[in-house]
Amino acid sequence: MQYPLRAATAVAVILLAAGCSILGPKPEPGTIYAPDPRVEAAPAWPTVDWQLSLSRATASSMTDSLRIAVRPSANELQVYKGASWAKTPTSMVEDAVLRALEDSGRIPAVARQGAGIGADYKLVLDLRRFEADYTAGGSTPAATIEINAKLLHAPDQAVVAARTFLQAPAAATTAVPDVVAAFEQSLEAVTAELAGWVLASGDEHERTGHD
Repeated sequence: MQYPLRAATAVAVILLAAGCSILGPKPEPGTIYAPDPRVEAAPAWPTVDWQLSLSRATASSMTDSLRIAVRPSANELQVYKGASWAKTPTSMVEDAVLRALEDSGRIPAVARQGAGIGADYKLVLDLRRFEADYTAGGSTPAATIEINAKLLHAPDQAVVAARTFLQAPAAATTAVPDVVAAFEQSLEAVTAELAGWVLASGDEHERTGHD
């Protein structure tokens, strides 16, 4: 199956790909995409008085690649030729979650683990899928992001809550820029869900007296 690459959108940066093909020394032109989702706090998100650290997200090496993964069938995984991410998917997820919580104004402090804050809770993320998926049978792929999240009470490392989040909006067309736009939509939606869940789960744990 071939996946066409059309003109880059404003979020794309044109440059020469770093590696050379085994067929010759001349590198191919490539496009780097940098989704930049912005999440607004929902009215239902609680305001909390505890602090949060975010562990480094985990993922398989194929999932956490700079190449943009596409699944044409259930047992097949390919990449888009001449296109890549500016950051790894785990970095995109971490950055989006941190920014959403920081910008929400609902939590005193949130930072990556090791940043020096005295965290009351810790968020552990496992990125299971970050791929353009054709297996649903549509004519365009779904920008599929699946994340398993665990919220831990830092003093005793007890799991307060755990949930798997999944977003898979369909791209407008099969063109790579439209697929990337769907990924930005997917990342924004999954981040909003996750951030709200973190605040609500920690707040409930505090209110119930850590039972």
